[in-house]
Amino acid sequence: MSIKYSKSATAAMLLLSSIAITPVMAAETPVAATGDFSMTVLHTNDTHANLATTAERAALVKKIREEKPYNVLLDAGDVFSGTLYFNEFEGQADLAVMNYLGYDAMTFGNHEFDLGSSAEGHKALVDFIKGAKFPFISANTDFSADPLFDGLQSKTVEAKAEDGKIYNGIIKEVNGEKVGIFGLTTEETKDISSPEKVIFTNYIVEAKEAVAAFEKAGVNKIIALTHIGYNDSDNVDNDLLLAKNVPGIDIIVGGHTHVKLDEPFVVNKDTEPVLIVQANEYNKFLGQLDITFDDKGVIKDYSGVLHAVGGENAAVDAGAAELIKPFSDKVKETMEKPTGATAGVFLSGLRDLGGVRAGETNLGNIITDGMLAKAKEIDPSTVIAFQNGGGIRTSIPQGPITYGQAISVLPFGNTLALMELSGAELKSVFERSVEKYPEEDGGFLHVSGMKLIFNPAAEIGNRVISMAIDGKEIEADKTYKITTNVFTAQGGDNYEVLKKAYADGRASEPGFSDWENFADHMKSIGTINSGIEGRILAKVPYSDVAYDSWAYPYVSDLYYRGILKGTDATYGPEKEMTRAQAASWIVRALDLKAEGSAPFNDIENYAADTKAEIVAAYENGLIKGVNGKFMPSEKVTRAQFALMLERAYENYTGKKYTAAAKAPYADFGNYGSEAVNAISMLHELGITTGSDGKFMPGQSTSREHAAKIVSNFIYNVKQAKKAE
Repeated sequence: MSIKYSKSATAAMLLLSSIAITPVMAAETPVAATGDFSMTVLHTNDTHANLATTAERAALVKKIREEKPYNVLLDAGDVFSGTLYFNEFEGQADLAVMNYLGYDAMTFGNHEFDLGSSAEGHKALVDFIKGAKFPFISANTDFSADPLFDGLQSKTVEAKAEDGKIYNGIIKEVNGEKVGIFGLTTEETKDISSPEKVIFTNYIVEAKEAVAAFEKAGVNKIIALTHIGYNDSDNVDNDLLLAKNVPGIDIIVGGHTHVKLDEPFVVNKDTEPVLIVQANEYNKFLGQLDITFDDKGVIKDYSGVLHAVGGENAAVDAGAAELIKPFSDKVKETMEKPTGATAGVFLSGLRDLGGVRAGETNLGNIITDGMLAKAKEIDPSTVIAFQNGGGIRTSIPQGPITYGQAISVLPFGNTLALMELSGAELKSVFERSVEKYPEEDGGFLHVSGMKLIFNPAAEIGNRVISMAIDGKEIEADKTYKITTNVFTAQGGDNYEVLKKAYADGRASEPGFSDWENFADHMKSIGTINSGIEGRILAKVPYSDVAYDSWAYPYVSDLYYRGILKGTDATYGPEKEMTRAQAASWIVRALDLKAEGSAPFNDIENYAADTKAEIVAAYENGLIKGVNGKFMPSEKVTRAQFALMLERAYENYTGKKYTAAAKAPYADFGNYGSEAVNAISMLHELGITTGSDGKFMPGQSTSREHAAKIVSNFIYNVKQAKKAE
């Protein structure tokens, strides 16, 4: 179209002039002399029923609208699933808030389809759509095969869109100018949610058709409202590829990958620029993009910012506070009800290496143990349970555990499925599970009833070394009864083997909500003090650490975190740790860097890296030394190691640890209060438990014990702090 050719011809010069300097705020009204047009795009994405800051968000929206009257408010999907607000009200609490705020449009995220496999199917989504005081847009989503959506979808671009209806796109008039807005939903939805009869088509094809429809209608300012991910898989869909492959789009308001774009990302700077924005997750931010177009629809100036929602002294909207109160009162009532279980240690549902998407965690173990226990009640011959890491959404801190916490960990309402699989099929399942390790993957499986050993250095598809039940290897031609959640059983997260088994009728669905199983199992335990147990072992290149060694999971954990370095073929588990090694490990665990020097005259002969780590330990208060010496080659006692870790705790958390009680060890002897407090801290945080009522503070620390202590310190201090 001529509109786009003229935009391309002038885009580079105009955008370079605005990028070369700090972007300026857009003017409030069109400039008559030049034909410029300015507007504001307010945007949210991946809110996942996080409504605690509703009143603060409303106040922020109202304030910006007063300052920028020519605006649209858009949501890029995944309103459903994530907190008790969804479990209790299935989207109606979120809808009340969105209607109150006056959203202009929303596209569908994958989690909008989470209830598709339930007895009522997509009824909650249909009710959400029908009750909306705004239209929905998704050009590549087809609802026609599901009768629940009859009469709701029109596969058109509509200038007179009705509230509570679904379109490919809409034409919105903003201060007399036409703005085209179309939607896209990730094709991954079929693998990572439960869309059932809802179909998703190619995003590039549908986007090009939507742009053509807008251009035919004389619209030269086009917004793509997407839930395909900023930088998600190139093999499926993402915003970067959309911007590069579909001419005519000016702005992409995105979601799905939870990316925090503090300022707009510009694609095609030198040809036909496209601005991509995304506002992180969980209602933490409200995005604002101020943009000015010239009379040909070319981006001339822009300024983007993410406003933090809530916080100390944040303004509160009284109407929104009143609106959300009945919902929040109900949520509070359920959230605070105790399960009867207590977390004696931090239960990790965190991300990153060693978290639920890339490693065994104590929380994943407890969840799968509960699944297996429930499955055995139904069929005692069930031997294995597994849970996808992507379904574990948060952690549980130390203390009494409420039902609200259990639901927050497993918020998607999945139910139990029982399946029969061959050993060969199980091998394929676990090859899929570990194919991306040590990178994060929502399909990474936590297990109960078996032990998995794999080699991350091997090629994908050939990584599994061992799968054993009670020490006996799983046999390829034998059949095993397993349990998992229905989402995974149906092939979610690209488990094609499970998808086929499900289609073959080798699965049964007895029901039983995952979070209820989880809560019941925790209650049966009482006080939970478990750590990682070596159920999932990533192979390390040390010949002197056996797979059945109690230390193996800790050594493996530290190896893949990069805390263990060097090229030695042996680890030396029983060797005594030196003070230099202890300082180095803790510094690496906290990712501390040296900035200056340390006043020690006995570290000059050490390697530069080790010397820098000793300096970092000194600068950050982990070590002190005596009379100008650090004594780096001396063996570090268990008491000295405890003191280093107590100081590491203070460095990382910003507060000094005061033990609630003296640890129940009989061999403190004449140790001072500082050492006793440090040892008691390790005991209270579940980092170490001593042996036979003794801590042996004067004994030197072996490398295998040091691995356990540092690994547990990362879990129970560093990761616990991240979860706050």
